[in-house]
Amino acid sequence: MKKPVICLCMTALLLGFTACQTTENSESSQENSVAERNEGVASNQKDTELFSGDKEAEQKDINSIRQTLVEVLGEDYWPDMQIAPEYLEEYGLYSDIYDEFYGEMPKDTINVDTLIIIGAKEGMVEEAEEVLNRYREALVEDTAQYPVNVGKIQASRIETIGNYVCFVQLGADITKEYGKNGNEDAVIRHCQEQNELAIEAISKKLGG
Repeated sequence: MKKPVICLCMTALLLGFTACQTTENSESSQENSVAERNEGVASNQKDTELFSGDKEAEQKDINSIRQTLVEVLGEDYWPDMQIAPEYLEEYGLYSDIYDEFYGEMPKDTINVDTLIIIGAKEGMVEEAEEVLNRYREALVEDTAQYPVNVGKIQASRIETIGNYVCFVQLGADITKEYGKNGNEDAVIRHCQEQNELAIEAISKKLGG
């Protein structure tokens, strides 16, 4: 009679031990799974942070161009109001063309000093150039609206630096230039010089 009882006890102990082992293995497996998921999330977050940091750095560079131009041109840098890329939609600038955009012009609409930089997507540089060429042509055709700015508009320039396409139309106060030689030549030369200084500064900033 004792033997069956002993056997039953041994069987119960074995079953209990097996159940404990199964539970421990299950908990251990769950812990490992959670740890692996956490490691994966941490890795993804790190990758995302690095990517975001790179994009923020790029955007910071293009936005900081204004400060660079202020340092180069001083009070002769007149644009003081940011413009959105939608401003150029009528000339064909849509989101499939660019990754980055920066634009400024004066709040005073009588002045025409303007800076536009399009960071074109890969393979879209020519399209961005066409947009700015159409924009410039429209300004040249409309110079009758502000005849005092004819020379400044004629001196405007489009420059491509890597995948960045820039439109510069600078010159600030040109009234003093009209007294030289009695024609637009002095104004155009002055504005071309200002635009050249701006392009050089932008090129250095963008690594061109």
